[in-house]
Amino acid sequence: MKNILIVTGGSGGHVVPSTCIFEHLKNKFSVSMVSDLRGSKFINSKKFKYELIDVPNLFLKPYLLPINILKYFLNVFKSISFIKKNNTNILISTGGYMTFPFCLAAYILKKKIFLFEPNSVLGRSNRFALKFSTKIICYDKNIKNFPIEYNSKKVVVEPILKKQIYNLKKNLISQKKEIIKILIIGGSQGASFFDKNITELIIEISKKKKLEVIQQISNMNNLSSIKNKYEKLNINYKFVEFTNDSDELYNGIDFAITRGGASTLSELSFLNIPFVSIPLPSAKDNHQFHNSEYYYKKNCCWLINQDKFDVDKLSKMIFEIFNNRQNYNEKIKNLEKITEKNTWNNINNKIIEIIDEN
Repeated sequence: MKNILIVTGGSGGHVVPSTCIFEHLKNKFSVSMVSDLRGSKFINSKKFKYELIDVPNLFLKPYLLPINILKYFLNVFKSISFIKKNNTNILISTGGYMTFPFCLAAYILKKKIFLFEPNSVLGRSNRFALKFSTKIICYDKNIKNFPIEYNSKKVVVEPILKKQIYNLKKNLISQKKEIIKILIIGGSQGASFFDKNITELIIEISKKKKLEVIQQISNMNNLSSIKNKYEKLNINYKFVEFTNDSDELYNGIDFAITRGGASTLSELSFLNIPFVSIPLPSAKDNHQFHNSEYYYKKNCCWLINQDKFDVDKLSKMIFEIFNNRQNYNEKIKNLEKITEKNTWNNINNKIIEIIDEN
């Protein structure tokens, strides 16, 4: 039996897919996982076997750069020791700076390396590791910043989702509804912009439409203020935090307002939930914009730049969406088309095939 090590960490965008891959491989291979401290909060230790790693961000604090470089190289040697000790045959990296020492170690030990890139822009760590990887698994065949000379390593798959997502009821085309259920989700890194601006947006929409709101709060200091505003207007609300086990949030959702994280967009799309994407402007290489643009070009969502956000314009747009519903129903039809081949078994067979044939 092959021993597979999945290396992940950082944001939920790296960690959530790693747990999905773990689920797909665990019945055929011996699978283990390593994550940094930040990423570990998105891993359910009762469901997934993992160990912690401590890899410094080289450029977070420039005055610590010499010490962090030393720690980084020490991590390469620790990674070599870890791979040898666990008799690892295959390394799967989901990207991020914390995974690179393990990629180097696997390369030194001549192990097979599979990279995973869910974004529509190739991540920087994956770009460095690409030259000595076996294959890179991605969602977008036209992924940006991808070196042409490594095109033969690219394997395009349907989005890899949590098994629980496949058990949820999909959103369907329907006539006008008296109450609209809206999900507001900023992703694993939260969105303080959403706390203020999307709250104002919900208040404006509620003046013309009955709403039920499920809202992720980024800064818990804002919770009582938002709660008071909603209660004064009799808005039915539920506040939540982002976790890797938050699938129940999607139940009965008609519409979503979100950032541009690959995992969240994939889940919303699979469940036929039309969404407005407001990408995080500071995301590296503007990858959240390009993730959202992928769906926007297929007429599956609405895309708004944060610097052009206007409460009045957006509230009128959303009111019109649900007053008319033609545009809304078109989005659902297009989402159905792009996700129809995404089944647990199809993805499971594909991932195992990729691992076995190399």
